[in-house]
Amino acid sequence: MKRVGVVVLSLIFLGLVACGGGSSNNINGNWSATLTNEDGSPAFSFTTTLNQNNGTTITGTNLTFSTATPCFSSVHSETGGFTLSGNTDGAVTGGFELTVQSGNPSGNVLTMTGTVTNNTITGTWTLTGVTSGCSGSGNFTMTK
Repeated sequence: MKRVGVVVLSLIFLGLVACGGGSSNNINGNWSATLTNEDGSPAFSFTTTLNQNNGTTITGTNLTFSTATPCFSSVHSETGGFTLSGNTDGAVTGGFELTVQSGNPSGNVLTMTGTVTNNTITGTWTLTGVTSGCSGSGNFTMTK
């Protein structure tokens, strides 16, 4: 009887490991983003730390633009989310959205929408704002 219990527990453990064991924190960590304009020319780049909160809500901290941009020279907030469509062996896949806002509620807003695949996020971005020259769109790649 003891052996049956050990075998059953071992099978359950192996099943959890094979399925990824539930929710993964693969989105958590330091990310580098490169944004290009629609014509493929560089727009700007930044690094940030993403953290998964309860469920699929994301907050970002330590946002640092590595290219000079007047669009985000003041305090910013980062919020977002992702829709988990797969989690195999800890590799997350699914939809992704991140919004970065400058200073105040009527400031410049960068919206990034894309797809998470393992340690890479790719998609499109739009920038709308009140500061002159702070609008545009294009593609982005983020890597962990």
